[in-house]
Parts: sequence; structure tokens; C-alpha cells
Amino acid sequence: MVVLNKIYTKSGDAGETALGNGDRVAKHSQRVDAYGTVDETNATVGLARLHASGELDAQLAMIQNDLFDLGADLCRPDMDKDADAAYPVLRMSGAQVSRLEIEIDAMTARVDPLRSFVLPGGSALAAHLHLCRTVSRRAERLVVGLSSAESVNPVAVKYLNRLSDWFFQASRIANANGKNDVLWVPGANR
Repeated sequence: MVVLNKIYTKSGDAGETALGNGDRVAKHSQRVDAYGTVDETNATVGLARLHASGELDAQLAMIQNDLFDLGADLCRPDMDKDADAAYPVLRMSGAQVSRLEIEIDAMTARVDPLRSFVLPGGSALAAHLHLCRTVSRRAERLVVGLSSAESVNPVAVKYLNRLSDWFFQASRIANANGKNDVLWVPGANR
């Protein structure tokens, strides 16, 4: 259980922060940038939820929780030392990826195939979900970059890859199952 009885600690005033294993690193490190962008993704999901209801809102709530799990996973380097940790280390699981795939498949069954690229927009919810998609893609790029330099749970990369696809399909659902998608017209303004 997390207990936050004091919000500011002053320990980061010199530009460093603590990772989940206690190591101190620069706040601009690749790892902090990666899990910080996961946190940013979570904030965009919160904005999208202002316009969501029912099943889609419930799924977004699960994604928000997953994104906290992902941040906890990413802030804890040295996967090979997990067994030595004083308490269980939280890592992303294949079940979380599988759940997204099942939900993507269900959404795909509800929409017509695309004949053009979709422009971000349509309904307010769809526009917010497109923002979630692009921020999660940036998080994915940062995590992939981090994984080329340091140890990263490969499931974290898979989750982010599926997540952006999930946001895309959810944006189509939010646009009346794709009927209100705004389609790209190549060269329309030449």
C-alpha cells in the first residue's frame, strides 16, 4: 500500500529523482522520460473519460490502472534482480496485453473497414482518444529507445503498441462506430 503523507520532499531540487529500486538518476534520464510520458498518457485518458460513459469508460478506467502498473514497471530497472527485492516487483503481464487485443477485436467487429486514413476529430471523445493514441505512441518510442540502452520488460513495449491501436479503434467507436469518422482526402487542398 502506498502512503503519501507529505507531497513535497525537496529531494529532487538538484535535478535528480529516485527510481523504484532507490537509485537516484537525473530527471531527464531516458527511464524517467519514458515513465513520465506514460504518466502523460494517463492524464490524456483522464480527459477522454470526461466524455466517455458505459463500457468504454469502464475500459478506460482499466487502462488508467494499467498505466500506473506500467509506470511502476518502468521505474524499477534491473529485472534480473527482481527475485532479490524486499517486496514483489510489479511487472506488466501478458494478460494485460491479451485483454487489449480482445477489446480491439470486439471494436473492430463493430466498424466498417477503412478506405482512407482517419483525421483526428469527429466527436469530442474521439478527438481526445486520438490525443491518447499519439501520446501513447510517443511513450512507446521512448520505451523502445530505453530498451536499447537498459533492461526493460518486453511486455511493456507490447502493451504500449497495442494500446495505441486500442485508442484508434475506440475513437472509431466514439464516432458512431466509424460512421462519423473524418476521413483524409489526399491532395484535397492543392
